[in-house]
Amino acid sequence: MLTVETCQTIQQAAASLGTRSRYLGGGTLVMRAVNDGDQSFDHIVRTADPALKQIRMDGARVRIGAGCTMAELLASRDADFLAPVARLIGGPAVRSMATVGGNLFAPHPYGDLATALLALDGVAHLADGSERALDSLLAGRDQMRGLVAAVSVARPAGDEFRFAKVSRVKPKGVSVMSIAAWLPRPGGRISGARVAFGAMGPTPLRAPGVERALEGASLDAAGIAPALAAATDGLSPPGDALASAWYRREVAPVHLRRTLLGERAGR
Repeated sequence: MLTVETCQTIQQAAASLGTRSRYLGGGTLVMRAVNDGDQSFDHIVRTADPALKQIRMDGARVRIGAGCTMAELLASRDADFLAPVARLIGGPAVRSMATVGGNLFAPHPYGDLATALLALDGVAHLADGSERALDSLLAGRDQMRGLVAAVSVARPAGDEFRFAKVSRVKPKGVSVMSIAAWLPRPGGRISGARVAFGAMGPTPLRAPGVERALEGASLDAAGIAPALAAATDGLSPPGDALASAWYRREVAPVHLRRTLLGERAGR
């Protein structure tokens, strides 16, 4: 028998989770599992904690509650740089339900927002008060214990942030891959770039070879050429019904080029 428990706070919800529990955020993943007859859980935990809906500046960073939906990101001035990402996630019904926290745990071909948050130096703030860099959280998300209360990211200046969703059906198809790049350019040269790929590994991953090649480079065709040559260094793209591993490797440099040069911004 499936039971649903509603808690007042995210901390109480985290304490109520057991081995046969699922946390209900927006419900886009959990309710699908319920409808499919998933027998791995029989206890759903939820909370209406208002802290999960807050989006606010925190110094040079933006703190986003894990319960914020894609629609709420689109309406936020503080998180307006994420609007091009949120706009490409599903249709209006999905955007009104899918949450920031849930996106961190969404398996491919979903989870495009997690790729963007990773590129923006994302940090997960857990319900127990601890913090984890998104690199670490994503790598171990299948063994994750506890709940994410919020995510904080750097707020990029001007046109420093680029995002591309590559799909076979425009504009709302699921991702063949996604690419996010944060390209700070003090003095006109790239410094401290962070580039992340979705669907080029088991979870969204940074592209260390690309980041190294971009250091000190100019943001033009000649400057990014070494980064394109290193596009898939350290990455192991999967093969699935959407695309083969070979195909992903072949097209990654093409889409990376377009993303870095802003040729397909927001698409």
